[in-house]
Amino acid sequence: MSATKPFPSDLEIARSVTPRPILEVARELGIRDDEVEQYGPTKAKISLAAIRRLEALNPRGRYVVVTAITPTPLGEGKSTTTVGLAQGLNRIGKRAAVAIRQPSLGPVFGIKGGAAGGGYSQVIPMEDFNLHLTGDVHAIGAAHNLAAAFLDNSLHHGNPLGIDPQSILWPRVVDISDRAIRRAVIGLGGRENGVPRETEWQITVASEVMAVLALASDLADLRARLGRIVLATTTDGRPVTAEDLKVAGAMTALLKDALKPNLLQTLEGGPAFVHCGPFANIAHGNNSVLADRLALATNEIVCTEAGFGADMGAEKFFDIKCRASGLRPDGAVVVATIRALKMHGGVGKIVAGKPLDPALLAENVDAVRAGGANLTKQIENVLAFHVPAVVAINLYPTDTPAEIAAVQEVSLAAGARAAVVSRHFTDGGAGAEDLARAVWDATSEGAPDFELLYPDDAPLLAKIEAIALRIYGASGVDVLPAAAKALKQYEALGFGHLPICMAKTQYSLSHDPALKGRPTGFRVPIREVRLSAGAGFITPLVGEMRTMPGLPSKPGGENIDVDADGNIVGLF
Repeated sequence: MSATKPFPSDLEIARSVTPRPILEVARELGIRDDEVEQYGPTKAKISLAAIRRLEALNPRGRYVVVTAITPTPLGEGKSTTTVGLAQGLNRIGKRAAVAIRQPSLGPVFGIKGGAAGGGYSQVIPMEDFNLHLTGDVHAIGAAHNLAAAFLDNSLHHGNPLGIDPQSILWPRVVDISDRAIRRAVIGLGGRENGVPRETEWQITVASEVMAVLALASDLADLRARLGRIVLATTTDGRPVTAEDLKVAGAMTALLKDALKPNLLQTLEGGPAFVHCGPFANIAHGNNSVLADRLALATNEIVCTEAGFGADMGAEKFFDIKCRASGLRPDGAVVVATIRALKMHGGVGKIVAGKPLDPALLAENVDAVRAGGANLTKQIENVLAFHVPAVVAINLYPTDTPAEIAAVQEVSLAAGARAAVVSRHFTDGGAGAEDLARAVWDATSEGAPDFELLYPDDAPLLAKIEAIALRIYGASGVDVLPAAAKALKQYEALGFGHLPICMAKTQYSLSHDPALKGRPTGFRVPIREVRLSAGAGFITPLVGEMRTMPGLPSKPGGENIDVDADGNIVGLF
């Protein structure tokens, strides 16, 4: 008996395709050559003038957000499904584009690996996508840390603004997972080295500057949002902004080019817009408004992606991103895997970097149905915004017909328009044609009754409670004293109208990652609340959430290298 040929790695598949010249992809979208800023032959930035011109010429395409059930540490293939769905839509004759998030180097060198999709549903060039791309994340880090340097410099030179050093809200950032600098003391070594104080480092993609870039509508809006960032308060409680510190202009100069969306392509040559932010557990976890606007102005349908489950990135897509942009979604795709539903049903354990539990590979319809409670809740979360939902069953070879039927039954009972098996990982766009037809049909009427979860004028605590009770399924919210003080302060400073960007674990509907399925009877503890006045939201920190990840015992970066021919190896 001959051995089965192993399935090629993502990097091998990506390198098996010769990318089209990016100018050719842009021209098919109606983008002029003088609106394209090339970064080599396969990637480019598109000018903001192109967005304005194309929006004035073309009708807006359909707007679809791809979300998921509560994921396992391995992920459920949401990025892969987003790319595969767009490829499938192009195969059935619709002009479709991907609008996807740019990865952080933290997970690339940590535990997750690349974020360009997988198998035969990827964005290419895969190495460039995952490593630096056009330098946007570095520009964000530089702009953020420039504000931090200006802040400490002001303290050193006599503190003319009267900043209370104990009130400083602004951390420093680096786009590498580095737990050792989560908390640190700076300014040591004598007077010439600054004012000693405790501070923290966050991962760059959790920076408010990333959120500002993602939500800005144009260069003037970027400049205004950066100016509104609150870095600290004075000794008498007044906010100190980046404008007060006279650093907002320089930050804008660093971000001027980063504001322009990036154009790449899928393995099948379709357009892929890559711009801004992952990490929906500690940030808003969505790509940029500008990238979506450009995609919508050049395509019949756009597949964008929101991080983690529908309780995380999708809620923020609706309540933060759509609130800021004014764009209305036409539909949502909820990605589910049978192995994850079994885990939510109490069978097996999934640990990243370790072999899959054999119990997850054996047929177990009862476990799928039990875990289906999580899928039901995530469908309900989408429907809470009156957006039609389609379930994509991301197929694995061990999935059985009976298990698939159980997922479809659960999905339809929860109100999904359809639940479709998708083989995009192994078959590319051809494997997603059925899903593409279901999504096109579900979005034919759009979401005319789309509504946000809460109004702008609701109190901050009422907004937090709306998310915790209606989206997570909690029985209540416990606000710790420091968080209650911050909420009161932010409302007194005039920020009560802002939406909420919850920071909580992605591995449970609750605050506790150990609570799988659809937990009930839990209360959500709010230990801290942070202000992002420039981005335009308030961030409550739930439970033990951290804004700087750490590396695992065997980081993925151990496998990454450059061969004798200069090719990057070891990316997954």
